[in-house]
Amino acid sequence: MCSPEEEALRRLEEVFSATLARINSLVLQPLLETTPEPSDAQVRECLRLVQQLHQSSQRLWEVTEESLHSLRERLGHQDAVGLESLLLLRDADRVLQVHVEYIESYASCMAMQAFQKAAKKRREFWRGQRKALGQLLSGVSSEASVGTALTQALRQPLAHHVQQYVLLLLSLGDSVTEPHPARELAVRAATLFGNLQSFTRQALDQALATQALWHSLSSRLRDVLCTPARRLLQDSQDVTVTVTPLRAERVLLFNDALVLLQGHSVHTFDLKLVWVDPGQDGCTFHLLTPEDKLSFCSKNPQDLMVWQWKVTQAVCQALRGKKDFPVLGAGLEPSEPPACRCVAYTFRAEGRLCQATYEGEWCWGRPHGRGTLRWPDGRNHVGSFCQGLEHGFGIRLVPQASEDKFDCYKCHWREGSMCGYGICEYGTDEVYKGYFWAGLRHGFGVLESAPQAPQPCRYTGHWEKGQRSGYGIEEDSDRGERYIGMWQADQRHGPGVMVTQAGVCYQGTFQADKMVGPGILLSEDDSLYEGTFTRDLTLVGKGKVTFPNGFTLEGSFGSGAGKGLHTQGVLDTAAFPPDPSSTRKRQLGVGAFPVESRWQGVYGPFRDFVSAGCPGDEQEARLGFHVQNSRELRKSQEYLCCERTQPEACAGRMEDVLDELLLHREPRALRECLGKALSSSLHPLGKLLRTLMLTFQATYAGIGANKHLQTLAQEEVKQHAQELWAAYRGLLQVALRRKGQAPEEDEDPEARDLQVYGLVLPLMLPSFYSELFTLYLLLHESEDSLYSQGIANLSLFPDTKLLEFLDVQKHLWPLKDLTLTTNQRLSLVRDKCFLSATECLQKIITTMDPREKLEVLEKTYGEIEATVSRVLGQEHKLPMDDLLPLLIYVVSRARIQHLGAEIHLIRDMMDPIHTGGLYDFLLTALESCYEHIQKEDMRLHRFPGRWDSKELW
Repeated sequence: MCSPEEEALRRLEEVFSATLARINSLVLQPLLETTPEPSDAQVRECLRLVQQLHQSSQRLWEVTEESLHSLRERLGHQDAVGLESLLLLRDADRVLQVHVEYIESYASCMAMQAFQKAAKKRREFWRGQRKALGQLLSGVSSEASVGTALTQALRQPLAHHVQQYVLLLLSLGDSVTEPHPARELAVRAATLFGNLQSFTRQALDQALATQALWHSLSSRLRDVLCTPARRLLQDSQDVTVTVTPLRAERVLLFNDALVLLQGHSVHTFDLKLVWVDPGQDGCTFHLLTPEDKLSFCSKNPQDLMVWQWKVTQAVCQALRGKKDFPVLGAGLEPSEPPACRCVAYTFRAEGRLCQATYEGEWCWGRPHGRGTLRWPDGRNHVGSFCQGLEHGFGIRLVPQASEDKFDCYKCHWREGSMCGYGICEYGTDEVYKGYFWAGLRHGFGVLESAPQAPQPCRYTGHWEKGQRSGYGIEEDSDRGERYIGMWQADQRHGPGVMVTQAGVCYQGTFQADKMVGPGILLSEDDSLYEGTFTRDLTLVGKGKVTFPNGFTLEGSFGSGAGKGLHTQGVLDTAAFPPDPSSTRKRQLGVGAFPVESRWQGVYGPFRDFVSAGCPGDEQEARLGFHVQNSRELRKSQEYLCCERTQPEACAGRMEDVLDELLLHREPRALRECLGKALSSSLHPLGKLLRTLMLTFQATYAGIGANKHLQTLAQEEVKQHAQELWAAYRGLLQVALRRKGQAPEEDEDPEARDLQVYGLVLPLMLPSFYSELFTLYLLLHESEDSLYSQGIANLSLFPDTKLLEFLDVQKHLWPLKDLTLTTNQRLSLVRDKCFLSATECLQKIITTMDPREKLEVLEKTYGEIEATVSRVLGQEHKLPMDDLLPLLIYVVSRARIQHLGAEIHLIRDMMDPIHTGGLYDFLLTALESCYEHIQKEDMRLHRFPGRWDSKELW
């Protein structure tokens, strides 16, 4: 059976629904019927507020009808429909929210006196409606103004209705005796609507106080400050307070702003950007804003406490975007506004941020966190901020004045300046990738012009305070020149090497971009000039030319307009042609640029990173940031800032990197771990390797592929291997310290070389192999040409003839391997003898690792001995007199191209531990074979006599 309280609720809802309908038709609709459109902006604004109130009233009527429907359903089917089905109980929050919206719309109309202004145009109409309004209201004097009558007509029915809600819901909860969910729902709904009564009183009080304030201000101030949603919370005329340093005459606290009135000046502070800093003495508290620090003082501590409490809670409400519900002071603990916020603000004070708009995260009055800064001139910066300054990764666009182009800086910043690694794309289509300090290029970096530029140029090297300084490589594609050497103050200065597209090389001392004093010139045909040059690298003054055939020309050189080069000196034709090996020794740059000091700008940031303990959040700034491809670099600022690897992810990944190193310290596991690290573009070691690859290619690829730079490149690769091992050791020590373990002891040079040559060099050599092997090819091109001709001649011999020609003893011939058909003759069979050894030796070109190449050579030797042992029917160790001709046979049949380059690369890059051992012996034997094949004797009919084994030593 339904309770009397439910019946009373039904009647209450019916009455209130009917009242709302009458209010809409009797009050709100007539208020909105103003034709034509009023010209007064204030009247238009008031009509908008009334329209908003009308919409709120309509929603309130709809929810009342829905509540009434649920009551009728319950009364008609009490056995099937439970008490908790009532809308007031099951969806009390939604019903409450509709009431709150109506109250806020009504309060806005009150604050702006919207009813009076909207009714002013139809004064006669409202006089005729006074009787009808009186029927809606109780206790309204017949002498009351139209505005007062309208105000009460829109408020009194709601206030009475809410009051009855509270009483009936409490009674309904008491009527449910046993524990039941409906009882808790009824008590909760009664509490909500009880709080709504307090909320309504506060909203109306604030609206009346705000309305009174607008009347007290001048029209100019009212135009500046008055908005429909703004409410006065505190006035210094009511509770006295003094604000310094502005010395305001009147302080007004609104729900969205703090306003200081000072003569004709109005200072407005957005509450979302106000931080309350309590004072220590109880007589003062401070407000921090983006550009000001205000101190609030009062002779009365109670007044100061009121202001501090109200400002604090007003800031909280402004940040939430709504009033607290229930109202503040109704038993709730006062809340503290968060120190970190996300707001937009335009700076006004003079300085670098004047008129700039910052939108993003703040902390205690300063940009702090992620944000966007935009200036009126088109500059904008997206990235991280710290205490008001750009700090961390950020992207800045700077428009060019003359054209519709931008300079784009994608860089790490520190205290407002670029500091650390960055990639900058300029409006001139130049791109710089490298390090900065205090906003200037500093450290290692690469500056490259666009390929279509009138004078395309690329510099890879070191910078100091924005200028090229230290060791660096510049390539001028237009002139076909590459400079390798020292720089100072943006000019070539100190020892340097110039390599041209035509193969001509210069080495000397440069000053102010020009070579001065004595130098050398090496031409493509190995002619050597030693003497002085003009500034444009023309031969002048005393000098000496050594020609490839050994002739020398010594005297004075000069050139005149249209006359070409002329000389006066002595030509010496008595000298013998120089040994090719001495020509190969003409290597440039060796000694002029100590290998350990060439790329300190690359090693240095890594060492600093390790010394700092490998902080993950600084990995990008020190080692470069990772993007998938160059296309990402051209995407929008916001995209790159969001998609880039974030510092938190970098820190987590760094922990994983260090843990991985601790888990893989055994030799086999360490090899796999280092291989994986060097192949990863995200691993610190992989980043270091990729930068070293970039410098190597910039030096020795293209124009730099010159045979006279081979030693320079070879010692650079070895140095890189040592630095990579030192980098690994540094990371390992950091990992041990983080785990509280004792660091490893320093390695002795012998143990270090064992790891460098046996572990690191084979892993990193493939990254440099293409450019390095090309230099070996060029350096040994003439020898390899003779060798190829020798191989071609030897390939004309069938197997038996070649074995005989090489003077191999016949009892060692593997004739059993020569399976003949009926139409074949033994003397015509080719490529059948020592086939396994031949195929084994051919694998020497399938690997880049010097040790693996030596292992191939060792297996080849084993295959030769195995074949001989099979022929003899017993195990047989070959003496050198027998091994050498057999090895020449295998080499000739393997037909390995560029064997000289292969041999010299193995000799230069192999582990020193093998010197004097088996590998050294076998390599010496292979070198001897290579030299014999080059000799003229090989192209004759026979060798004179037996082999001299002493040649190996």
